[in-house]
Amino acid sequence: RRNCRGNPNCLVGIGEHAWLGEIDENSFHNIDDPNCERRKKNAFVGLTNLGATCYVNTFLQMWFLNLELRQALYLCPSGDGAPKDTDYEPQTICEHLQYLFALLQNSKRRYIDPSGFVKALGLDTGQQQDAQEFSKLFMSLLEDTLSKQKNPDVRNIVQKQFCGEYAYVTVCNQCGRESKLVSKFYELELNIQGHKQLTDCITEFLKEEKLEGDNRYFCETCQSKQNATRKIRLLSLPCTLNLQLMRFVFDRQTGHKKKLNTYIGFSELLDMEPFMEQKNGVYVYELSAVLIHRGVSAYSGHYIAHVKDPQTGEWYKFNDEDIEKMEGKKLQLGIEEDLAEPSKSQSRKPKCGKGTHCSRNAYMLVYRLQAREKSLTVQVPAFLQELVERDNCKFEEWCNEMAEMRKQSVARGKIKHEEVKELYQRLPAEAGSPYDFISLEWLQKWLDESTPPKPIDNTACLCSHGKLHPDKISLMKRISEYVADFFYRRYGGGPRLNVKALCKDCVVERCRILRLKNQLNEDYKTVTNLLKMTVKGNDGFWVGKASLRSWRQLALEQLNEQDEDAEHSNGKMNGNAQNKDESNEEKREEEEELNFNEDIVCPHGDLCISENERRVVSKEAWEKLKQYFPKAPEFPNNKECCSQCKILEREGEENEALHKMMASEQKTSLQNLFHDKCRPCLGSWPQETDELYIVSQFFVEEWRKFVRRPTRCSPVSSIANSVLLCPHGGLMFTFASMTKEDSKHIALIWPSEWERIQKLFVVDHVIKITRTQPAGAGPESARYASEPQLCPECREGLLCQQQRDLREYTQATVYIHKVVDNKKVMKDAAPELNVSSSEAEEEREENKPEGEQDPDFNQANGGTKRQKLSHQSYITYQKQGIRRSTRHRKVRGEKALLVSANQTLKELKIQIMHAFSVAPFDQNLSLDGKILSDDTATLGSLGVIPESVILLKADEPIADYAAMDDVMQ
Repeated sequence: RRNCRGNPNCLVGIGEHAWLGEIDENSFHNIDDPNCERRKKNAFVGLTNLGATCYVNTFLQMWFLNLELRQALYLCPSGDGAPKDTDYEPQTICEHLQYLFALLQNSKRRYIDPSGFVKALGLDTGQQQDAQEFSKLFMSLLEDTLSKQKNPDVRNIVQKQFCGEYAYVTVCNQCGRESKLVSKFYELELNIQGHKQLTDCITEFLKEEKLEGDNRYFCETCQSKQNATRKIRLLSLPCTLNLQLMRFVFDRQTGHKKKLNTYIGFSELLDMEPFMEQKNGVYVYELSAVLIHRGVSAYSGHYIAHVKDPQTGEWYKFNDEDIEKMEGKKLQLGIEEDLAEPSKSQSRKPKCGKGTHCSRNAYMLVYRLQAREKSLTVQVPAFLQELVERDNCKFEEWCNEMAEMRKQSVARGKIKHEEVKELYQRLPAEAGSPYDFISLEWLQKWLDESTPPKPIDNTACLCSHGKLHPDKISLMKRISEYVADFFYRRYGGGPRLNVKALCKDCVVERCRILRLKNQLNEDYKTVTNLLKMTVKGNDGFWVGKASLRSWRQLALEQLNEQDEDAEHSNGKMNGNAQNKDESNEEKREEEEELNFNEDIVCPHGDLCISENERRVVSKEAWEKLKQYFPKAPEFPNNKECCSQCKILEREGEENEALHKMMASEQKTSLQNLFHDKCRPCLGSWPQETDELYIVSQFFVEEWRKFVRRPTRCSPVSSIANSVLLCPHGGLMFTFASMTKEDSKHIALIWPSEWERIQKLFVVDHVIKITRTQPAGAGPESARYASEPQLCPECREGLLCQQQRDLREYTQATVYIHKVVDNKKVMKDAAPELNVSSSEAEEEREENKPEGEQDPDFNQANGGTKRQKLSHQSYITYQKQGIRRSTRHRKVRGEKALLVSANQTLKELKIQIMHAFSVAPFDQNLSLDGKILSDDTATLGSLGVIPESVILLKADEPIADYAAMDDVMQ
């Protein structure tokens, strides 16, 4: 039943069962019997569905079974008839329909392809059109085409068969004047909402309508607007009465069509006399076709037709290629009704009496005037019959060709059957007889008729020495030399792998590694016991605790690597062997630090000083381990630790003590600066002094960090004020800007503090602000001078750079604020999507190291930490110009998004869609009162800068998705 995959002698279950025993002829080919494609006796011909053209097929079958229409079409003179040597190509819609009808009547095929007709109408075969719309448009096209014919029977056939007349009658209530507007109709469009019977729908269609109020009627006699009544009167009816049941209605709420799945009852006989203006005609109609739409949605589903054969009175179901005759000359809709998916609110199917039916899927009912005379027999004209015969000849040729192919397939199969039966018996190699190894995959292909075997290829099973690899034997089968000779003669290939093919070198290597693996298990137990013993004296060795925990795993990996190296050293054997070597190298690089006992080697290559990470093992244990790791670093028990590491450790301890002392001294000296207490302010200049000093705020932050954690942070030795100056040595800020937006870059220092600072730190540039006040004048007349003075050009450059940065940022935060009715802030629409919003984001930002909180700042410095400002870093400073300290406080219904200046508004809308679950086309965005509407514009060009707040107003979403199962269509 199945093959033993690892056993090269097992030849069972490799595909031979298909060939053993007696075989049915049909199993030798996958070609269907062409006679299945033949039309059965007294059956109708089907039509191929070209993708979504079932609605066209239903109408074609219905029109074909209208014998008067078919006969009139046959009377149409066609072009030049059919040319003898080429395929017939109909030119007009009439010719297409003639040819189709002739094929439907006399073709020998079970179904025909209407693609010529569909193409001529310019229909998209992949898209379902509105069937009722299609029927109307096609009828008017046909009428228009036939109106040019000379023969009146042809010219008037559409009017005679399908055209009736009704009048819109308006009666003035004041004077009783009646005005009439006579109109033609090809079908009556009946509203079915709220009705259960067809006759109720017709009554509603003809019911009187009152024209009152704003809707009053202008009466010609009264010469003024009057109340009036309006109704439709039926004047004459056609032979074929098409009743469209308006199942597909426009839903105002959703803006889409939906299908009404309500049941409508209708009878097989319909007396239209009660509905007529003149009662003196014959108005009894009988049901001749029911067109069905299967499916709950107006945008998808399947169309079929139930049509009565006018000659026999039998009902048939036309479903594209398949046509089914109904039993007992009866219309049976039962199964169509079960197919529709009933919703929970679906009404139950009413009971139908004899001669009546009810359907929730019928969208068109066709009634024919009850005929007194016998029905027509329609002959196909000679020129069309010739075309049909030509197609029938083609069909016969195709049938013969298929039959011949089947015959050849059977003959080939029989030969193969005999060959396999004989060879399979001789396939196993007898004990002691010569044999060959052959690939199992190739044998399976030989036994699989659908893929003719290629030459035998054994290269994938060779080792680096060009012989059979012991690990590949599980992919091979051992077969007799007799059958191998036959295979190589018939199919070629190679190299042949006979009794001497197995590689001795590879087998020896494999055995060595297997022995080593067994040995490892023994040694593991021995070492484990040796480690339990305490080591006496100085004859032990230091070994890393981590190495001891994983030594067995490391040794096993080492053996496996040797094994893999032996296996993959042959490029021929494995197309991707080279890649494997590369990946092994990568692995080794990663694992270099994991080599045995290297976990106790210090950076200088000596024994590390931390005794917690190592322990002493006995000499015997070390010698066992050394067998597996001959290159492992060796440290006898009496070996001293690394002297350099000891010195560094001592220095580190001394430095820490020194730093703590420095920090304590600096904190005491500058207590107010450290605690940010009693700071001077430029906006309200302190009375007690006329001069203040300036340092960079960054220096203060770094210094505070050091004082807080002197053992972890580096001491700050200098004040790098050059960062506040331009390359020419001028100040970069105005007095006004330092009181406002630039105040975050500077820290003000009292003169007394400055004296202490100069003693503690190296100062590169002194920056001072002086106040001068004329004697006796008030404080408002004070003037302020900076030293060094402002550099106007560089200040201008800085402002331009800041503006540019606002337009060229990447990964900055903006806030989207959702408003409802422009007043109420909507509660968080989708908390589960609210990953980047509110507190969470603030926490994330606060947790970042200081100086890295701002996304803009990160970007400005290429994502690196803020550099120490000990050298000229004017350009860097310009970039920092973007930083904003005034954090935007978010409110409910608002979310933070990360954006870049070069992304488009469309991309932002997609981010908003994920955050607020509002589709892009429902988003109305505005910034500072300006509507953002150009989806292709970048955020930079629209003036969206970091920390902007964008207002989002969402249009009302579609309420009722269930009404249309594929709204996207």
